[in-house]
Amino acid sequence: MKVGFVGLGIMGGPMAKNLMQAGHELVLHNRTKGKADELTAEGGAEVAGSPREAAEGSAVVVTMLPGPPEVERVVAGEDGILEGIEEGSLILDMSTSSPTLAHELAEQASERGVGMLDAPVSGGDVGAIGGTLSIMVGGAEEDFERAKPLFDAMGATVTHVGPAGAGQLVKAANQIVVALVIEAVSEALVLGAKGRVAPEKVLDVLSGGLAGNKVMEVKREKFLSHEFEPGGKVEYHRKDLGIALAAGREYGAALPVTALVCEMFGALIAKGRGDWDHSALVTLLEEWAGREV
Repeated sequence: MKVGFVGLGIMGGPMAKNLMQAGHELVLHNRTKGKADELTAEGGAEVAGSPREAAEGSAVVVTMLPGPPEVERVVAGEDGILEGIEEGSLILDMSTSSPTLAHELAEQASERGVGMLDAPVSGGDVGAIGGTLSIMVGGAEEDFERAKPLFDAMGATVTHVGPAGAGQLVKAANQIVVALVIEAVSEALVLGAKGRVAPEKVLDVLSGGLAGNKVMEVKREKFLSHEFEPGGKVEYHRKDLGIALAAGREYGAALPVTALVCEMFGALIAKGRGDWDHSALVTLLEEWAGREV
């Protein structure tokens, strides 16, 4: 089918490429046009000058954007998707955004006869490249079924979790767990370093027991090499935790440790490490302990 795709960053670029490889005809738009041109050169895609243009004539429009302000502007703003999309079409917002905004945009889309799903993802750049993302989807069941072939081209685990906004709420929960596990692994590594235990041995042992987790598997080499080329950026994860904390206030859920780790990410940003991988949280704990892993 003809698919508009808006947002070709670390995650969006590989996701769009997987849709192209699955045989879909893509119309691409990105704030930095060069990224769209790169994919177009590989064939099977054309470049649009605006989100509206990407939506015109597309059966489905996918967005993969940094956060709620960008999502609202691209979907509902001037020259946005809702200005160009046809009745009966479908919007898949795969950004990490606000549950409240997701519900509001779904209502606006519905008024125009357009379906909308909030379908954020987990799995980082590795999952985006490999097409193995975990995708959590909020919205109408019938819209989910229509979008399922597209989701299957980008992810390995695709789950309909509830009505509009539910996908974003589950993603907020996901980001809490990932952030807190990164912090816990960082503490464990720094404690081991203070006791002169090799970090690879710490990770080997922890991975084999109840403490084993996906973070240690995916981020192992970053923890050991201290080369923090981003898969998930510090600044974006702090934004995600801000969304989670706002949802906690709205729903009346106390998230005390989430708030603490959010501030730790804020400290990294203040040190100029906002564009580093979120596993760079270990560097903050190293500085506090006076010892590198």
